[in-house]
Amino acid sequence: MSKLTGSKKATQFSESVIREMTRLNQLYGGVNLSQGFPDFSAPAAVKDAACAAIQADINQYAVTWGARPLREAIAREFTRRYGPAVDADAQVTVCCGSTEAMMATMMAIIDPGDEVIVFEPFYENYGPDAILSGATPRYVTLHEPAWTFDPAELAAAFNDKTKAIILNTPNNPTGKVFTPAELETIAMLCRKWDAVAISDEIYEHIVYDGRRHVPIATLEGMADRTVTINSLSKSYSVTGWRVGWTISPPSLTGAIRKVHDFLTVGAAAPLQEAGVAALALPDQYYRDLASQYVRRRDMLLDILERHHFTCYKPHGAYYIMTDISTFGFSDDVAFARYLVKEIGVAAVPGSSFYKSAAAGRTKLRFCFCKREETLREADRRLEKLVPAGLKVH
Repeated sequence: MSKLTGSKKATQFSESVIREMTRLNQLYGGVNLSQGFPDFSAPAAVKDAACAAIQADINQYAVTWGARPLREAIAREFTRRYGPAVDADAQVTVCCGSTEAMMATMMAIIDPGDEVIVFEPFYENYGPDAILSGATPRYVTLHEPAWTFDPAELAAAFNDKTKAIILNTPNNPTGKVFTPAELETIAMLCRKWDAVAISDEIYEHIVYDGRRHVPIATLEGMADRTVTINSLSKSYSVTGWRVGWTISPPSLTGAIRKVHDFLTVGAAAPLQEAGVAALALPDQYYRDLASQYVRRRDMLLDILERHHFTCYKPHGAYYIMTDISTFGFSDDVAFARYLVKEIGVAAVPGSSFYKSAAAGRTKLRFCFCKREETLREADRRLEKLVPAGLKVH
């Protein structure tokens, strides 16, 4: 066999379906409700801080694990909001987005043969992260409509080989906000099996309907076994900046920093300075952010329901999972391609969020981190979509 081929591990997962849908949307001139990036402006104060940092010649390498002002701001804000003290020097590592933060964490703590528990539907990076780090993923299903898990099924997934569980709350793609009781069930199992919780909390400020984001690190016995992952991307509408971080127990920080160093060296220095300004925004900013997203959520829910989608109302993040059974298509991929090519609206096939494609074949994910004009244009285009009489594809 030729050596001019990719690795075996690279054959175990596909390219990002989410990013593929954005490319198809660009090809067909659609309305992009697939990839979760805002089409509106970031806060002026944050943009101004980035420009000022560049003009001040903060353009060379920052300290590999993050500029001190940003690390201190991250530690300060976590403690202020949630209580546990965080040591910026011993616990915070700034990475190139939460994607690299997750990869660095997985590679830092996983050995081949270790198992990692992943809730499904999952953000599509988690499976490849497990494979690339040498882990064996074990999947536990979140069941609609409330996207709850069976505690017995979760308990059965833990064993002596379990190194970690990946948690994402508020959740992409479902919009689920894990309850304190659910988090305690997870924490109890982590403590019992000496497992690490890797908690992706990138949507922490985007919660609705009286729900409250609770970091699992704040639960009893979890501060020393939780790696909390976050980013500037979603809270400040700067998904292209790629500035994220981990807050880890000191026992794991050194390993995470070493892997991060040799993956990417460090995040963009001027954008780290802007991150300090972002984290200094007043609490009213976050209240306004959530209220604006509630309006967009309710607007898109109304649009999709009027156009015959079955919707699962999200209580956090900025995605709506839908059921497409009424449209008569053979699977989600065929329908998503039809939708972007013929109707002009891009969404993400549900199968990309499941281990088994069959589990997501009747689902599509839409995002509502868009201007109201964008959502109205999607509404206009969806007028062409009528379930009755659609040809089966």
